[in-house]
Amino acid sequence: ALPICISSKGEIAKMKAIVEEDSIDAVVAVGGGSAVDTAKATAYYTGKHVVIIPTVAATDAPCTGLSVIYNDDGSFDKYLFYPTNPDAVMVDSQVIANAPVRFLVAGMGDALGTYFEGRASIRTESPSLEGTGITRAGMALAKLCYETLMADGVKAKVALEKGALTPAVEHIIEANTLLSGIGFESSGLAAAHAIHNGLTMLPECHGMYHGEKVAFGTIVQLVLEDAPTEKLEEVLGFCIELGLPVTMKELGVAELTREQAMIVAEAACAPDDTMCNMPFEVTPEMVANAILGADALGHYYLMDE
Repeated sequence: ALPICISSKGEIAKMKAIVEEDSIDAVVAVGGGSAVDTAKATAYYTGKHVVIIPTVAATDAPCTGLSVIYNDDGSFDKYLFYPTNPDAVMVDSQVIANAPVRFLVAGMGDALGTYFEGRASIRTESPSLEGTGITRAGMALAKLCYETLMADGVKAKVALEKGALTPAVEHIIEANTLLSGIGFESSGLAAAHAIHNGLTMLPECHGMYHGEKVAFGTIVQLVLEDAPTEKLEEVLGFCIELGLPVTMKELGVAELTREQAMIVAEAACAPDDTMCNMPFEVTPEMVANAILGADALGHYYLMDE
């Protein structure tokens, strides 16, 4: 097995060459989101079947028919969509429970945006990521994903810190992988993941997991929407309890500047990204202000300023 750091174009090309040179019949991904997305892309480009065996529940990549592709420098490149979902996904809860707790928490950060992004996408009658209309079934999965996080997220984290595989942990594994994966794929993405993609433009953020950046992106989306204080407090409180980042400092940016916020915002508002699924016209200036506002809120609720 070869170690994979990110699902980059270079890694995919390397794996594609191995499959072709060794006449491999099927591609099996064993690992986290980067391994999963690289394997799916490799199978797609070589015309092979793909089986997913996640060892962590840090993203919702296992069940989806797409990959997040990065440039070799770690910056976001594109979403690569496939005609089918993986042929099989095999999840052993004990294997995932044995992984560091931070992975499961990051997965909850990734899943946190599913409902809010789907809600925004259906308001604009945007197509789902599968290119079809957004279904009520997809939105029901997205909503159940959010409700499961709120009900069992903290319980699951606390249990795993003691090495206990409880029903709450099982529920969160399902939420992170299946409910979030099929939920966002059948509804849509909006600002939260676009902000994640923008954050990859800042080298300081490269050490953070995908879901940790999506969690902050979700807070930014709620600020952009001028969400009710009660909902903001619910999401912020959830993130703080779990240890998900609510400030740019926690994402690696020591002191956020407007210039850095604009770098993220301009990338997030790229024409081919999902910011266009928000139910109102969004400009980079609006996003930069929302990033600064979300960061300020995070510091306020952390009471560290």
